[in-house]
Amino acid sequence: MSYQERTYRNRVSQNSLTSFRLCVRETDLLIRCDTDLSHKALESVYAYRGSIESYIRMHPDFLTSLAPRHDDDIAPPIIRDMLKASLAANVGPMASVAGAISEYVGKDLLKLSKNVIIENGGDIYLKSQEEVRVGLFAGNSPLTYKINLLLKPANMPIGICTSSGTVGHSLSFGRADAVCVVSKSSTMADAAATAIGNMVKGKGDIRAALMKGLEIEGVLGVLVIVGDQFGVIGEMELD
Repeated sequence: MSYQERTYRNRVSQNSLTSFRLCVRETDLLIRCDTDLSHKALESVYAYRGSIESYIRMHPDFLTSLAPRHDDDIAPPIIRDMLKASLAANVGPMASVAGAISEYVGKDLLKLSKNVIIENGGDIYLKSQEEVRVGLFAGNSPLTYKINLLLKPANMPIGICTSSGTVGHSLSFGRADAVCVVSKSSTMADAAATAIGNMVKGKGDIRAALMKGLEIEGVLGVLVIVGDQFGVIGEMELD
């Protein structure tokens, strides 16, 4: 598998914050907060990855299932949130893993920083005291970086997650260049973005995917890009 440089990371406009990158196996985070909290962030990444990896050893189908699994009331909180998101979106639990890591590490850092932006492969957890603009990367679509989300402090913390059937290595059964979902939970946004992306086989599916996506519990807004066309629904402010 070839590495794709994450140039989209330059599109989050919060230059006054301290930035650092953390990589632990498949987890690759770009973090921005008030000060260098890399030690705390690394501690959190290891803790949450450890919870997920331990659960997978006991429940191997958590890793491989493409369908929801039943809730487990003795599982760690991050696992329970992933199970809940997968059930709401009707996808496998690992469809939410990147968003879940972003969200849980972000919540830990918010105890030490008023501003936190965590990006994990296009999946973002965000809390800022200022407005933030996020440019959308949609591969070879002519709309790449032409559409920006405007995110206001009153609506934060918030999750913004993007799935693609044409970019990256994440599993998708659709052909959307980008499906972006906004939710109060990054875990939920990640699972929903995967589910909505699976619905989109071409431009003619944009409208139906938007409507179905907004019906998923916890989804606030959806944006779908296919080639030179896009559609948006719900609580999304474009700039």
